[in-house]
Amino acid sequence: MYPLFEQNWRLFAPNPDSVNHRVWARTAHTGHDGSTRVSPWIDLTTLDRAAVEHDPFPSHTAQNLLRRAWTSYVDTHGADDTARSPRAAMMQKYLSNIAAARVAGHRGGTFEFIQLRVVTAPVAAPGTAAGRRPPTPVENRLLPWWKVTPHGK
Repeated sequence: MYPLFEQNWRLFAPNPDSVNHRVWARTAHTGHDGSTRVSPWIDLTTLDRAAVEHDPFPSHTAQNLLRRAWTSYVDTHGADDTARSPRAAMMQKYLSNIAAARVAGHRGGTFEFIQLRVVTAPVAAPGTAAGRRPPTPVENRLLPWWKVTPHGK
């Protein structure tokens, strides 16, 4: 059932994240004339947060699917984005499918490729004064283009 559901014993003593990940996606589509059209970036993390914020009973999956997919991808790929095991290839496909479904559900249109950019920043300290600058990103990672099942047809 992993990566959709996982069993851990941190239910009452969780290990909170010390960083925030913002996942952005853009798509590419090859037109009939052979030209490639690239979409603008879309902030998937903001879409997820907005959906959870306006849902009186958000599911655990809705709150954590994209974030858990990203952390599983990082755990299996490292910094070079090369899948070196069947599990790593599965996590890459899982992450790309989630992103493609989110983009297709929000924007529509047709596309065959997707690219992700993940900006990682430290969690702001509790009681941070309003109006202060947001934390400086510690990583701005641009993933390669991935072929996905055509969406929007």
